[in-house]
Amino acid sequence: MSKILIIEDELPIRANILELLEAEDFEVLEAANGQEGVNLAKQHQPDLILCDIMMPILNGYEVLKLLQEDSETAIIPVILLTAKADNLDIRRGMQLGADDYLTKPCTPDELLQAVEMRLAKQQALKARYVQAIAQVEEQLNHH
Repeated sequence: MSKILIIEDELPIRANILELLEAEDFEVLEAANGQEGVNLAKQHQPDLILCDIMMPILNGYEVLKLLQEDSETAIIPVILLTAKADNLDIRRGMQLGADDYLTKPCTPDELLQAVEMRLAKQQALKARYVQAIAQVEEQLNHH
């Protein structure tokens, strides 16, 4: 079961996303602000983070920056969710390390499709990593 962290300051939106993801059998963590989200990401190492941009305490860009600075959280895929949809906002998020960008409001299908795509990509990367480690171990054992 994949673990997803929702970082969203608006309770109704956070509750809707939580309900949608739990209905799809995801384990879901939730944070009401960016600082709480960064703390939960470090503590629980989720498989994916859904993060709003316009939030109190730490905005989504600041969250991305902090996640990218920590080697343990830098590999967690992040999908930004926001009403800010101009090209400069999208570019800024992608340059800071976001993996995808959804404009609110988005449909449940759009959200689930983005989640599934990012999780599948992350699983493929993990599988390659495990395979590479096994090959190195095999080479070391051979020598």
